[in-house]
Amino acid sequence: MVRELLYGPRRFSDLRESLPSISPNVLSQRLKDLEHIGVIHRHQLPPPAGSWVYELTPWGGQLEPILQQLGRWGVQSPTMPLHAPISVATGLSAMNTMFSPAAAQGLELSIVLHLGAEIFTVGVRGAQLSIMRGEVGQPDARITGDINRLRDVIFGGMTLAEAEAEGWLSVAGNGAVAQRFTALFPLGAG
Repeated sequence: MVRELLYGPRRFSDLRESLPSISPNVLSQRLKDLEHIGVIHRHQLPPPAGSWVYELTPWGGQLEPILQQLGRWGVQSPTMPLHAPISVATGLSAMNTMFSPAAAQGLELSIVLHLGAEIFTVGVRGAQLSIMRGEVGQPDARITGDINRLRDVIFGGMTLAEAEAEGWLSVAGNGAVAQRFTALFPLGAG
């Protein structure tokens, strides 16, 4: 659940959609427990939205490197289900975890990811990866599609051209930069 909040506040309904195997009652109780111990806080967005959202506290945000280390450990599992459905936050977290600074040496790029209703800007500069919610600046390329298909390209051996030919992903802008971007996340990196 913490992973689902790494990239910004989420409504209860967003969390339910991202975590379909958790019943509403269990999700509600876990959110209350995490709020009670100070990992997350719940607050109301200003009008016109007015929605109640859950967000990591600064202390809760400190769990990110721990989750990354667990991800590096888990990817070594001989029974890891490589093609099980994942949420957008899970896919972004996997990219953040498996990012290879060595592969990104000297590279500067900006990619906008349109993943369903969610939009993120992923930047690489100085062998560092940044992931921000929304569209920031002028990207080199845009990749549009489903996070599970993008995962198949980044971690599953499918090429970006194959995913485009199947109609699973579309690329706008500099296709060579988009292809280079997908090669920055070797499984087992870190």
